[in-house]
Amino acid sequence: MKKLLLLVGLFVSLVAFGQDYYPSRWEWEEKSPLTFGIDTAQLNAAIQFAHDHEYEGEKDLRRAILKGFSYEPYHKILGPTKRRGGPAGMILKDGYVIAKWGDTKRVDMTFSVTKSYLSTVAGLAVDAGLIQSVDDKVKQYVWDDTFRGEHNGKISWRHLLNQSSDWSGQLFGLYDWADRPPREGDIDDWRYRKLHEPGRHYKYNDVRVNVLSYSLLQVWRKPLPQVLKEKIMDPIGASTTWRWCGYDHAFVNVDGVKVQSVSGGGHSGGGVFIHTEDHARFGLLFLRDGAWDGQQLISKDWIKMATASSEANPNYGFMWWLDKSAEGARMPAISENAFYAAGFGGNYIVVEPEHNLVIVTRWLSPRKMNEFVEQVLESMK
Repeated sequence: MKKLLLLVGLFVSLVAFGQDYYPSRWEWEEKSPLTFGIDTAQLNAAIQFAHDHEYEGEKDLRRAILKGFSYEPYHKILGPTKRRGGPAGMILKDGYVIAKWGDTKRVDMTFSVTKSYLSTVAGLAVDAGLIQSVDDKVKQYVWDDTFRGEHNGKISWRHLLNQSSDWSGQLFGLYDWADRPPREGDIDDWRYRKLHEPGRHYKYNDVRVNVLSYSLLQVWRKPLPQVLKEKIMDPIGASTTWRWCGYDHAFVNVDGVKVQSVSGGGHSGGGVFIHTEDHARFGLLFLRDGAWDGQQLISKDWIKMATASSEANPNYGFMWWLDKSAEGARMPAISENAFYAAGFGGNYIVVEPEHNLVIVTRWLSPRKMNEFVEQVLESMK
């Protein structure tokens, strides 16, 4: 009997060893980097590098935002902001925590990392059949004036997701032409420019991202933070502390109820406010192709589509950054199949499948991010 029990125990251990590890809501197992043959001294040096190269902007993010986007005409803060903390981060290997630094439970603004969460809500709509195809014209789903006109009427969900729509208009009093205009030249040259055919020209533009958010609200007909919470964040064991905010005046009537249309970034305030550990869970979900402890929370097909190059920019997918092309690569240290979310001030979630790795950083100088990742990956060798 004793031998039988030992054999059963050995079998269970072998099966468990072959399974992917997922942290529970309250516990996250930490392992020494040496367990995975990682050069601990080199990894520690990389972490020290992150400490030593903090984002240069002010900790009062209201002031940092106003200064950072001062070249935009009519720019102002429209949603909540929060004073930031210091450098923080986590590194996961095979799902286990092998390194962390700073206050990983501090909730901070995350700026354009929000876009990758927004893209995920679009993926959930496709998986649920609320959107039949990303190549459908958005006007088929949103019947108000948002997509009226010959140009805007051609825009598909794909165009909004990969920022190639060149949507023209205003939403909540914000005009597309006032968001990230060229730094040189007359603003009227930009305001009255010839529009690009949707899908042909990439342009990073928060007003158009907010048009995507508004359009998804019309499809889901309930608050997008609620969708994200129920479908993704609760199942992956995220904390109850994260929030997704919009502009103070961005409320619309949905079936007789006033609902906030949340923003896809924070350069006018708002966006996702979240801590490092919840970011890491979200990154781990994408590393595992949308699966979490036996549940497929978002389809593999969506993740494959979201992290594929777009025609207008080979280094950009559905609001995830890639480095498929050396020209314009922002993080050449990562492998070709890696992808990442990036936000103002050095906020990153890097998913590196080649090494079964997730890297989260907060308030690391964006100019030093590639060097930091390079050091982390070098320690794996």
